[in-house]
This record gives sequence, C-alpha cells and structure tokens, in this order.
Amino acid sequence: MKLFIDTADITEIKEMAAAGVIDGVTTNPSLVAKEGRRLHDLIAEICAVVDGPVSAEVMALNTADMVTEARKLAEIYANVVIKIPMTMDGLRAVRILASEEIATNVTLIFSPNQALLAAKAGATFASLFVGRIDDCGGDGMDLVEQVMDIYDNYAFDTEVIVASVRHPLHVVQASLIGADIATVPFSILKKMPDHPLTDIGITRFLNDWEGGTRDG
Repeated sequence: MKLFIDTADITEIKEMAAAGVIDGVTTNPSLVAKEGRRLHDLIAEICAVVDGPVSAEVMALNTADMVTEARKLAEIYANVVIKIPMTMDGLRAVRILASEEIATNVTLIFSPNQALLAAKAGATFASLFVGRIDDCGGDGMDLVEQVMDIYDNYAFDTEVIVASVRHPLHVVQASLIGADIATVPFSILKKMPDHPLTDIGITRFLNDWEGGTRDG
C-alpha cells in the first residue's frame, strides 16, 4: 500500500520524504491556508521534494471554472493531481480533465455510489473520508471494503485513497482491506514507528551493553 502525507507543511513533507516512507502528498484549502503562502508557489516547492502525486484542490464550484483552475494547477509540475469535489459539476470537470490526460482526485466521498460515479467519470483517485464517517457513528472501513469490491468487480483503474485518517489503526485496517493508498497526517505518521516493547528492548540492550554483557 502506498502512503501519502496529508499536509501542506514543507518541513513535515521533507522529514517524511527523507525517511523514504511517503509516496505522495495530499493538500486541501484548509491545510494551504495554514501556511499563509500562494498556492502555486507552495505546490511547486512540494513537487520539487516529492516525485509522486501531489494533490492540489480547486476552489471553483462550477464545471467551467473548475476546469480553468485545474489546467493552471496542472502546469505547475507533471505530478500535480487536481482535487475535485464530489458533485455533478465536479464529475463533469473530471470527465473533461481525463480527456486531456490531467490526473484528478475526487474528494469528499462518503458513499459507494459516489465512488462508482467518480470511477466512471475517469477519476485517477477517489478519496474516501473514513474518519468523518466514524465521527458520525458509522464505520468508514465498511465503505472502503465496498468500494474496493466494486472497483475490483469492474476493473476500474481509479485508485482508492483512504482519507480523513484519525489514528494508526486506520492505516492497518486500510492495508488489510487492500486499499491502494492511505493519506496520513504528519502527527499519525510520527506515531506509526512507535511501540512500547521496542522502547523497552532498546533500553534493555543499552543497559546490557553498558553493563558489559554484549551477547544481544
């Protein structure tokens, strides 16, 4: 499974890229706004660090304006992916962009029907917001299972991104289901290497070494 980092913070992206654990980046208007920088400049800097897909979201709500924005964003770098909201206008924009070979990421998907339409429109990626479903008392991973089954049934090329990840267990669950990608906040990526038994083992080895026992 591929791991994307869900952030617009270039420091966080550089740290995880240096560790070799991320395959791409997703951003959204809220994350970009926190950085207080021009979107095009920020996306260009991120693309210079990460070779994989980098998602940048349009702000327009009608098809024509979405397509215009998308074309400008796609000119920044070859690996820019255009995030498009799950609406009928969005689907029409995805269809147009797909015909121009511009990669798209349909975002804010909460149902199998939405995911099916995204794939039929020609989306490169479909972002399923599991955490927000969980927040409302549902089970976001049920959605992931259903969408993976639908895409497998009909051999859609659209890749599933598990988004709105709330904790490391979401990543485990997504990988067990066979999701293509999980996009994970920096704070959660930082937790994934941690385990108390690892810490105990390191401390024990160091204590033994310092005590003169070197047989591991």
